[in-house]
Amino acid sequence: MIALVTGASKGIGTACAVALSGAGHRVALASRDAGALQAVADSLPGEALVVPADMTDAGAVEGMFARVEEEWGPVEILVVNAGASMSAPLVRTSDEDWQRMLDLNLTAPFRCLRRALPAMTAAGFGRVVVIASVAGKVGSARIAAYTASKHGVLGLVRTAAMEVARTGVTVNAVCPGYVDTPMTDESVATIASGTGRSQEEARTILENMQPIGRLVTVEEVASAVMWCVDNAAVNGQGLNVDGGAVQS
Repeated sequence: MIALVTGASKGIGTACAVALSGAGHRVALASRDAGALQAVADSLPGEALVVPADMTDAGAVEGMFARVEEEWGPVEILVVNAGASMSAPLVRTSDEDWQRMLDLNLTAPFRCLRRALPAMTAAGFGRVVVIASVAGKVGSARIAAYTASKHGVLGLVRTAAMEVARTGVTVNAVCPGYVDTPMTDESVATIASGTGRSQEEARTILENMQPIGRLVTVEEVASAVMWCVDNAAVNGQGLNVDGGAVQS
């Protein structure tokens, strides 16, 4: 099948691409970093297509899907992973910070779903998995914009799932906790600089926020994504992969 992974140049996106390719799917890889995408493509066991795109650009989203369709055909499996975080007290969150979180974490997934779903429903098969966050389930201090965007994307996923439920298409979200990724490295650096702690101490703080006492691995997140891809009865869910921090 034809899969498309956004934010595929590193972290969770790369792990999802590896899992999909290993399962025999052709995988189109999208992000802003063409060089990193090519390195990921070269590492995959199966056929890959590099599609550089800025997910905050509506025209680039359209061009990304058009390129995959031109080369291979309609997208059958879509993993929306591109995202970003930022940390600041709500009262010090600027309009620009707020909009940046909404643009990448909520509007870009909306545009991807809007573009992908018609071909999937017409074919009678499709799988969409959005990488959300446990921040979409609970409120946390200092990440108001990020949390709001992730709550929003869960609403988007649930609504889309209900609209396509009888068509053979499923739409789900995977909600990681703190994962061992470059994004978490940025959080560690922010905690260290803001508290005077060492980066090792800051990382331990994040590890201890999860009952398993460690960061989640990207492979564990990718495994949850593949479960959503493989199970036709899973629809409209926000699957937590956080070591038990948020129980639902």
